Amino acid sequence: MPLLVYVSREKRPSRPHRFKAGALNSLLRVSGIMSNAPYVLVLDCDMYCNDPSSAKQAMCFHLDPKMSTSLSYVQYPQIFYNVSKNDIYDGQARSAYKTKYQGMDGINGTVCSGTSYYLKKKALFGHPNHEDEFLDYEPEKNFGFSSMFITSLKALNGKEVVNEREILSDATLEEAKNLASCSFEENTKWGKEIGYSYEYLLESTFTGYLLHCKGWKSVYLYPERPCFLGCTTVDMKDALVQMMKWASGLVQVGFSRFSPLTYGVSRMSLLQSMCYGYFAFTHFFSIACLIYGIAPQLCFLFGIPLFPKVTDLWFAAFATVFVSSQAQHLYEVLSSGGSIRTWWNEQRIWMIKSVTACLFGCLDVLMKWIGVAKANFQLTNKAIDQEKLEKYERGKFNFQGAKMFMVPLSLLVLSNLGCFIGGVKGLISGRNIEEMFGQGALSLYILVLSIPILEGLIPKMGK
Repeated sequence: MPLLVYVSREKRPSRPHRFKAGALNSLLRVSGIMSNAPYVLVLDCDMYCNDPSSAKQAMCFHLDPKMSTSLSYVQYPQIFYNVSKNDIYDGQARSAYKTKYQGMDGINGTVCSGTSYYLKKKALFGHPNHEDEFLDYEPEKNFGFSSMFITSLKALNGKEVVNEREILSDATLEEAKNLASCSFEENTKWGKEIGYSYEYLLESTFTGYLLHCKGWKSVYLYPERPCFLGCTTVDMKDALVQMMKWASGLVQVGFSRFSPLTYGVSRMSLLQSMCYGYFAFTHFFSIACLIYGIAPQLCFLFGIPLFPKVTDLWFAAFATVFVSSQAQHLYEVLSSGGSIRTWWNEQRIWMIKSVTACLFGCLDVLMKWIGVAKANFQLTNKAIDQEKLEKYERGKFNFQGAKMFMVPLSLLVLSNLGCFIGGVKGLISGRNIEEMFGQGALSLYILVLSIPILEGLIPKMGK
């Protein structure tokens, strides 16, 4: 029978437990003296295995002699069993798992998503070309004072060691308790140069980035049959909280000493560092979205032209950029198995997330930088509420509990509605339609995207 060991690590209020990264590092140590398997599978609490051949598929890459020496992990996509046909919150994250991750797979590997991946343990303990660097010189100061664990590391690296202990002996269990204690990592390199990094809250993504910086590679495997299935968010609040957490963590890395534009570009290929830079800084488009949601509408209300006349050749440049952007998005959706409805849903939720979660994530980093707020870790709610699930399956937006995000969103939508109505009145009373056409079209486009938000506000206004 397979050996199943449940680990409940020690926690104390006076010592940081390092959240998920601390749990993973603790499991690495305990498993080292139990099974000492060379590969580990990492799954989130809401994920389960849907295909028992997933390990065999991953080992096809891990055991390939042409890539095995430099391969750190095989990443599977996150597929969700509760995604409805009308996925209004983009819970499937199509653009990430079916477009961006696929593209990065061709340049030494994609981002580590934090779940559904098979990892080579040796990758967390050194560089691909000199894996024994932390074992050869004072290993106790690097890995901690556990001769049993250090022996397991030597065995993992192919060194001959004498090991006559039983897996479930009293001595092994006592040592496992020591390895899982909250004080074991003191004055060691755990969380710094060994194991999962403690630098930032997006521990798996950041650790995967550091592995690529060290010269390790990864593989993205997207089989036809999903190997792992999980549970996605089915209401607005959880979707926005999750996005804000990701945005804050990624922006924090972008402005740190580990920035892909400085630290990364000197340690990996230019294309790969640019991809990581995209993930780190892309959330700043929220500032542009906020400006586009305010300035053109106010100018449309007061009759101030911002764009060229519709009959001007320069207007064609603006129109070409907008249309080509929409066409590219539509092509990506259709080529990855989506539909027109998928494209439209992604347009709507992208706008909502831009001016709420992404913007708040950037502000969160700014507040931490000036010392106003401390780093925190917000868990995404995975519990399924039947009422929320029914609304989600019907394609109805649920804004309950999302007051923090709804305030700026409601103000933007209501101001856009008022400016559009006032601007149209100005056009009827004699303003130049050619000059104001661009702003009117932009305002109308945003207004159509905002229909679900208006539907959510009308009942409250009626009360």
